[in-house]
Amino acid sequence: MGINNVVFLEVIEWFDETGKELVHRIPEEGSGEIKLGAQLIVRESQAAVLYYKGKACDAFGPGRHTLKTGNIPVLTKILAAPWGMTSPLRAETYLVNMKVFPNLKWGTRDPVAFKDSELGLIRLRAHGVFNIQVVQPVLFINSLVGTMGKYTTEEIEEYLKRVIISRLNDYLGEKLDSLLNLPGQYDELSKDLQKRLHDDFSHFGLHLTHLYITSITPPPEVQKTIDDRSRLSVIQDLEKLVKMKAAMAMEKAAESSGAAGSGLGLGLGFMMPAMFAEALRPQTGGAGPGTGGGPGSPPQEISCSDCGHPTPKEAKFCPHCGHQQLIFDQCVNCGKNLPSNAKFCPKCGHRADEKPTPKSCPHCKTENLSGAIFCNQCGEKLS
Repeated sequence: MGINNVVFLEVIEWFDETGKELVHRIPEEGSGEIKLGAQLIVRESQAAVLYYKGKACDAFGPGRHTLKTGNIPVLTKILAAPWGMTSPLRAETYLVNMKVFPNLKWGTRDPVAFKDSELGLIRLRAHGVFNIQVVQPVLFINSLVGTMGKYTTEEIEEYLKRVIISRLNDYLGEKLDSLLNLPGQYDELSKDLQKRLHDDFSHFGLHLTHLYITSITPPPEVQKTIDDRSRLSVIQDLEKLVKMKAAMAMEKAAESSGAAGSGLGLGLGFMMPAMFAEALRPQTGGAGPGTGGGPGSPPQEISCSDCGHPTPKEAKFCPHCGHQQLIFDQCVNCGKNLPSNAKFCPKCGHRADEKPTPKSCPHCKTENLSGAIFCNQCGEKLS
């Protein structure tokens, strides 16, 4: 690519050979002296952002682009003599992978506390997969990537897992009555949870294209209790169950060799007529099943976040209301798109550099996300 050479202009491009990189910075070691007239090649599945003098200047879509900086071949080196032959006009290019990154796994590292209406306070483990896509490259770099040279799915996955688990805990605490009602509701839970996570992901310039819940399981001892309860609901007659178990035990004992087996077999012969007469009495009972749905598809068009009208993907301003579409930052209070040099939000007046503060649980002192309603550690409601 010829970065930081003295005479020749640079040709900047990037290929993701791993398939896992979200962002790649050129030059990798930091900023460079990208020259006036350097050529930037952007693929169909990529977007590029030029940072010049420490600020994001512009975003580029697919194609070949000519970059404009203050660095001129040879002359720049001569003028940079007071700075040790290093030009102060620093520039770097971030290339963002805009494809969908599928099959990212999420799950609870530790069981999450949940208050069940029938089983009391229990701890649940939840697992699933999700797909993400970068939709606002400048906002993604400014808010999440920072000055890192590379940013892969593994590095972002851990934080996104925490966000998903926090919102899942809030949703189960508000909507779900009992663990016994979970089967057949995974699709509905996945859709509602994906809607709740939309704002959390959009604050980082990400779009959650799909989210799936594959399992929500209690500890082994709770599973055993549920299994015992299901056996009783199927058989419906405890007396029959006891007699059947006794008959099976005596049958096994009668099959064994020795005097003990012969004695039990003789006793079984005397008991069988009474047991059959009791079993042939008419009995009544019933049962009932449940069903589920299917996951939805992600939105197919880009809408203005201010007026909601459809907007061309490459547009930097909304053609209907003039709202800025190239997002440099967002207000943490109202979500308004902020210009790169804004100090206060033009909509609600909050400081542009204000960051969300995490919530501390008053019961166990665990730190939770700013919008959390229930504690991820003890399950108590946050004040």
